Amino acid sequence: MSGEAILIQGARIIDPSRGLDRPGDLLVCDSLIASAGEPVDPASLPGGSRVVRAGRRWVACPGFIDLHCHLREPGHEHKETIATGTLAAARGGFTAVCCMPNTEPAIDSESMVEYVLRQARATGCVRVFPIGCITQGRQGKVLAGLRELAEAGAIAFSDDGNPVGDPHIMRMALQYTVGLGLPIINHCEDHSLSAGGVMNEGWVATRLGLRGYPAAAEEVMIARDIALAEMTGGRLHLAHISTAGAVDLVRQAKARGLAVTAEATPHHLTMNDAWVLGRRDGGAPSPQPLVLSAYDTRTKVNPPLRSPADAEALAAALVDGTIDIIATDHAPHAITDKLVTYEEAAFGISVLETALGSLMGLVHGGLVDLPTLVHRLTVGPSQVLGGRFDDLATLRPGTPADVVLFDPDEEWTVDVGQFASKGKNTPLDGCTLKGRVKLTMVQGRVVFDGMGGAI
Repeated sequence: MSGEAILIQGARIIDPSRGLDRPGDLLVCDSLIASAGEPVDPASLPGGSRVVRAGRRWVACPGFIDLHCHLREPGHEHKETIATGTLAAARGGFTAVCCMPNTEPAIDSESMVEYVLRQARATGCVRVFPIGCITQGRQGKVLAGLRELAEAGAIAFSDDGNPVGDPHIMRMALQYTVGLGLPIINHCEDHSLSAGGVMNEGWVATRLGLRGYPAAAEEVMIARDIALAEMTGGRLHLAHISTAGAVDLVRQAKARGLAVTAEATPHHLTMNDAWVLGRRDGGAPSPQPLVLSAYDTRTKVNPPLRSPADAEALAAALVDGTIDIIATDHAPHAITDKLVTYEEAAFGISVLETALGSLMGLVHGGLVDLPTLVHRLTVGPSQVLGGRFDDLATLRPGTPADVVLFDPDEEWTVDVGQFASKGKNTPLDGCTLKGRVKLTMVQGRVVFDGMGGAI
């Protein structure tokens, strides 16, 4: 062993890639995992090495991988940049993020993929992998050069918030994935059903006098895309599914052996449409007067926060593997995008820095066990991409040291004024969460130190 080392001593080591869940030590040396689980004598380390005494309640695991986020650069740098977005990711325990192509210009050419990769090398502090467009300009009319995008470094294809409405275009895109081995990620929304909808269609929308966005608008598009995936044999990944009906459709597709995967977000797993009403209990309809926190535009997201029953169905699907991964859909906005009426406000929630804390509520509530949660944030994303990130989603000795250390029991209060992200748009502002990142490493380099400040 040569060079400086970092020893995390006495943590709970969780490595879903190897079925490892045990107390032990984690040693990083020369940017690689040297050992995970076995005891290490600090006296054997070279001079200048760092020893982190974690205590058995802290968890060390592979760094989280986010398959769906928005870094806004180029074109919307007032909302986020690659620099600020990746720092937010590091604070959230994410060591790799895959950025959506809804930039200006859109990521629909080799030069745009190369631009994002170049900016990430220059200003980013975690790994950044661009997702290329399905169609030119995200307009849904002409297929983008998918092979050229893949050769430039795109790891998947999506038109993000613009669903591919033309089934013929979607069919051709899925046929391309057979040879490329990369998934098509569709935002599943039938605009003819959702048009004008600003929140989930249900009793809360009726109570607030807001136009609803029905679950069927999501489920109709999912059913179509699954049928096209079955026809072509292509690889389909369904972004941010949010309804119990969507879960059933995915479960049936998997039962037929189709190459269909799905993600859910922290907010769809842990919040519901009652948050728009200013209530966080998700209870039954109530004749009580509205509270001042009703119509909080920070709860406006697409797809919308659904019913408590939908959130419960998502959590159950996360456990049984119907939902393969958790992805943040981190969507930062300028303050002015939200300081308007609910109808006028932009869709989106800033998630990277609160993801772990909110998700740990599922663990503390007994809905999901911790190894499963870690799996859906690490191994799961790699599997969706055909094993592309296998060396980043493991603590196997000899692999790059992308590591997160977190305290599952630490309580903290969300303060958006302390966010690294430019996006302060989260309804969790002021909420107390339980579970906090303490240290994040990428390739053995500390990119966030929650015990001594950001690096």
